[in-house]
Amino acid sequence: MKIPIRTFEAVDHDGVIALWKECFKYPAPHNDPELSISRKAILDDGLFFVAVRGEKVTGTVMAGWDGHRGWIYSLAVHPLMREQGIGRKLVDRAVDELKQRNCPKVNLQVMPGNSCVIGFYEKLGFLVEERVSMGRKLY
Repeated sequence: MKIPIRTFEAVDHDGVIALWKECFKYPAPHNDPELSISRKAILDDGLFFVAVRGEKVTGTVMAGWDGHRGWIYSLAVHPLMREQGIGRKLVDRAVDELKQRNCPKVNLQVMPGNSCVIGFYEKLGFLVEERVSMGRKLY
């Protein structure tokens, strides 16, 4: 079955929230799906993609580009739709868009212990790099 990948539209809002609540269990307030979607929508940078089946959002990926490095965020595929190539198609779409912007490198972060996801990204050509990830909460 062909699942189209397209740029996020306002009509996808509730479906993305439902998918992220199903897939992500991040308790931090800055990861609230509503806030993440509204902040990305304000940027209107064309780097937020959804996979849809009928009218249902079955996958998402959000990318970022700051002129120095690209980032992959919020890759999610509904648990019942996994192992069908949707995640790969979403990542490919995000990477293609970043390449069009002359992005030289794409980074992403994976939660520790999530070996399935690490293996998935390795199959797509990503490598584990020795880094320390740091963050600072601003609110």
